[in-house]
Formats: sequence, C-alpha cells, structure tokens
Amino acid sequence: MVTKEELPACPVATTVNLIGNKWKLLILRDLLAGTRRFGELRKSVAGISQKVLTDNVRSLEEDGIVVRKIYAEVPPRVEYSLNELGETLRPIIEVMEKWGTAYKARLEYT
Repeated sequence: MVTKEELPACPVATTVNLIGNKWKLLILRDLLAGTRRFGELRKSVAGISQKVLTDNVRSLEEDGIVVRKIYAEVPPRVEYSLNELGETLRPIIEVMEKWGTAYKARLEYT
C-alpha cells in the first residue's frame, strides 16, 4: 500500500495516481456491477493482456481498493470485488459515465 508520504500533495493528483490509467478505470467499472472472476474481467475489458490485467488488479489490491478471494479448488478459482473503500469510487465513475455519454451525444449533433 502507498504511504501518505509517497502520495502527491494535491488530492486530485492522488486520485489520478490510484485509478488514473484506462485499465484500472475499466476494471473498476466492471467490479461496480459485482464480483468478477479473472477470466470474466479479461473478457469484459477489451484489449487487455493477462499480464496487464494481473498487474492492475494487484495494484488495486495493494492500494486497498479491491479484494481478491481465492477458493481452494482444482483448478483454483479467484474472484475480485470492491471493498468498502473501493465502493466509495462509485460516484466518481458514475459521473464519468454520464459525462462521457453527454459528450458523445453532443458530438452526434455537431
């Protein structure tokens, strides 16, 4: 987990630092709908490689936003979900979705 000293002084920069790449945002978007298995995330996040998905969910887990649950099965089953802190990102992502929808609609009329 990132320490307070490692974070930028600006709160906006802190948020961007934690969730500011396109892959993390798309992973979070999918986890807002509920718990997902790794394969489900890989299919729903178009264009992401297995390595990049692994790196990004690990980063979100280390930052205390995502929880990984491993089931003792053969083959092992791993599920990802947002924890309480991750759920606090819901309004941010919902506003981004609304803005993106409005922007796309505006482009259709120009």
